[in-house]
Amino acid sequence: MPQDVIIKDPNKLLEELEALHPSDIANSLKKIEKDSEDDFFFVLKKLPDEILGEVLLELPDNLRDDAYAELSSEQLTDALDELESDDQTDIIQELEEHNEKKAKEVFDGLEVEDQKEIHWLKTYEEDQAGSYMQTELFSANLKETIKESLDRLTQGKASDELENIHQVYIVNDDKKLIASILLEDLIIIDFKKTYEEVLSEYDENKFKAFDVQDKDDIDNVAKIFEKYDLNVVAVTGYQGMLMGRITSDDILDVIEDNATEQMYQLAGVDHDFENDDNLFSTAKKRAMWLCLNLCTAILASLVIGIFDETIQSYVALAILMPIVASMGGNAGTQTLAVMVRQLALGDIELDNAKDAVKKEVIVSLFNGLLFAILMGIIAWIWFDEKLLGLVIGISMILNLFSAGFFGASIPLVLKKFDIDPAVGSTVLLTTVTDIVGFFSFLMLAKVILL
Repeated sequence: MPQDVIIKDPNKLLEELEALHPSDIANSLKKIEKDSEDDFFFVLKKLPDEILGEVLLELPDNLRDDAYAELSSEQLTDALDELESDDQTDIIQELEEHNEKKAKEVFDGLEVEDQKEIHWLKTYEEDQAGSYMQTELFSANLKETIKESLDRLTQGKASDELENIHQVYIVNDDKKLIASILLEDLIIIDFKKTYEEVLSEYDENKFKAFDVQDKDDIDNVAKIFEKYDLNVVAVTGYQGMLMGRITSDDILDVIEDNATEQMYQLAGVDHDFENDDNLFSTAKKRAMWLCLNLCTAILASLVIGIFDETIQSYVALAILMPIVASMGGNAGTQTLAVMVRQLALGDIELDNAKDAVKKEVIVSLFNGLLFAILMGIIAWIWFDEKLLGLVIGISMILNLFSAGFFGASIPLVLKKFDIDPAVGSTVLLTTVTDIVGFFSFLMLAKVILL
């Protein structure tokens, strides 16, 4: 299994460049930058044009911004010239946010064909499939022979115009996508035949192409990649015209970004702010969520305040209260995490939500009964009071039931109102489990014990 290679010495890193992957070079640069910013820029400026662009794409956002500021327009132009259209577009757009003047200088330095492709790709929204596609692909006309197309592929590979080619896309005279043939299948077919002849000899589904529309949501495209275990998918536009392709490396980035965003949102923090070097901005953003948490905590405390006399009369209640709330909170978080993830993957839709809620409630009730018996016995032995064990047992069942029900329902309700289920679900759930836990425990204690 390949291991990460990290070289902290700038000169040694430059000597080993040919043996390193761009990702390893970027990781080494991150380590070097922590020790010396000057060494970081020294190595960066020495990187060959062939790998500079790929290394830039592997750097974290803050270091990439520093690199854009330090590198000259000429260096950036030469680096972009080695990249594929989708990566060129990404860097140009980032440069525009950082320095519009330098972005224009870099853009103007590119070949006219590259400029047209970048301008075209920039017209798509960031969540559309078209913004992730690259226009470089291997296609052939129906009337073309296999030999003619393979000769073009050889020339394209020799001039580094084509990379990661696994199939040939077959189009008609109107550029409409007709089929897709893997190279491993292509090499065993008679090279003298035209693609039209080849397709007529096989079932129409044999070489059916996987394709998505250029305006499709990229999250839905990612689900198609996962469902069919794809390495690449064609992108088509008006009337099925072949426009480009999306490769698995871009989809992996989409999946990773979505997973990271969900984790941050469940915790109530913002991904953009967490990558910000400005400590005040990060602290301010977190403080907003903490303020909301404070308000919900006050609500729970008000519930406790209603039963202050009950607690004073039975001190053991104060000792056991956190257990009930904690168990409910943890059980709810488990349910919430499962529901949010399944909603994100499309495993649960609003149509079959009833079954999902039912399952989570049954699981929570089972655990509620199990831990009610366990905690009831512990409380009985601990404080030598049977009724106290009964009180915490019943309260445990009620709170774990509410944790399962609301942990499953809150994300679904947010989804129904077109609100991201990962945003705010934790705060709402914690409020419910705390209030239900404290109220049920103290009310039962007041009725049964006092």
